[in-house]
Amino acid sequence: MKLNLNKKQTLSIAGVLAAGLVLAWLILGTNKPQPEGDGAAPGHAETVDPAAPGAPSSGPHGGKLFTQDGYGAEITIFEQGVEPEFRVYTYQDGKPLDPAASQVTLTLDRLGRPPQAFTFVKEKDYLKGDAVVEEPHSFKVTIAAQYGNKAYRFAYEQTEARVTMTDQQVQQNNIELLTAGPARIKSALQLIGEIRLNEDRMVHVVPRLTGVVESSAANAGDRVRKGQVLAVISSQALADQRSELLAAQKRQALARTTFEREKKLWKDKISAEQDYLQARNAMQEAEIAAQNAQQKLASIGGGVTAGSNLTRYEIRAPIDGIVVEKHISLGEAVKDDANIFIIADLSTVWAEMTIYAKDLNTVKVGQQATVKAAAFESQSSAAVSYVGALVGEQTRTAKARIVLPNPKGVWRPGLPVNIELVAGEVEVPVAVSAEAIQTVRDWTVVFGRYGANFEARPLELGRSDGKFTEVIKGLNAGEQYAAKSSFLIKADLGKSGASHDH
Repeated sequence: MKLNLNKKQTLSIAGVLAAGLVLAWLILGTNKPQPEGDGAAPGHAETVDPAAPGAPSSGPHGGKLFTQDGYGAEITIFEQGVEPEFRVYTYQDGKPLDPAASQVTLTLDRLGRPPQAFTFVKEKDYLKGDAVVEEPHSFKVTIAAQYGNKAYRFAYEQTEARVTMTDQQVQQNNIELLTAGPARIKSALQLIGEIRLNEDRMVHVVPRLTGVVESSAANAGDRVRKGQVLAVISSQALADQRSELLAAQKRQALARTTFEREKKLWKDKISAEQDYLQARNAMQEAEIAAQNAQQKLASIGGGVTAGSNLTRYEIRAPIDGIVVEKHISLGEAVKDDANIFIIADLSTVWAEMTIYAKDLNTVKVGQQATVKAAAFESQSSAAVSYVGALVGEQTRTAKARIVLPNPKGVWRPGLPVNIELVAGEVEVPVAVSAEAIQTVRDWTVVFGRYGANFEARPLELGRSDGKFTEVIKGLNAGEQYAAKSSFLIKADLGKSGASHDH
């Protein structure tokens, strides 16, 4: 079929078709896929003005694309499955170039650090940097490129994990500034233990003869003095011993009188020498018998009383201390080996701890230790006085103890305690206060102070004693950092929303 169109109709149709083509181009341009980045997350604060001459645009690989006189260099930081590394893609008039045709060097300037230079080698379709790009990715970047006979220079700056704070704000927030440097760090062993009676200052009181309890003045918990009467026992065995002593003393007195008389008669030539010698021998035998009876009484703690009650036996405290146990009651018949009282001197106590087999070579006699009560605020320091030579068959542990002074009676037997044993002390070249350490993202950091800025410094840490922590990598000696109240800087960092972008 043939259509007959006049000139006006033809122009109208052409206009409609042109409008459709323009609309289709706009729609396709809006939905055009954006280039994928090299594993970078969004969000850095950049100081480059996109409208400024030489400012970067987004490149095909998600990096910063700089162009000059038709030559282009796209700078990316790649970190998918590898340590962060610089990658540079080169272009001429928008078309990819052979990476080997360009010589590129890059310089990083960080706060408080000397400049770091990167050189590049060809790998696949890009140039790869020769070093890891350490976190945080907050720095000024200068790129120098050589292509053909012409040199090109580009620059940009990006910030991350940085907070600006004036000296007045630092003071208002009570942020303490310290300087990283050498420190002595104590390596400590944390143990559990229990306060026990000092068995070297504990006495088991036994009567040493049989008898019946007539009185018992001391009770468990009483404080007693050495020589104080604890109980009185009526003992026939004691009466026999005292009677024997009294008889021996009388025989001794008679023998001495007879000896003195025979001695005088012998000197006056009245009696024979043999009578004198017999009297002297009898006196010596009487003295031995009396001394023997005296020692028998002394061995059981008895003596001749001034009164007539020969059965009365007073049991006295052998030391100053506390009556911790009492096993005697009025009218009870006790045996000579009965354990009737236990008296302990609590002016010193034992802190006994359990040492696991893996720590046995660490614990030595003489090491300093700090003992802290688990139930209340109290601590004391002393040296290890004993380490057990045997390991328990069931527990596989050994015992060690510390003798603690206890003048105020704070350390009560049975009290659980925590014991910190100083295993060693070492000098480290760089250390920071333990309270300065914070967590940002997956980093362990301190916030370094550089002019008006605080910036996170990811650290590799070593030994710590709870007060100072060794810095193996990430902070140099002499650098200032925020210690007390450093969490406020972390809070400000969270408010700023600074995140990771390449």
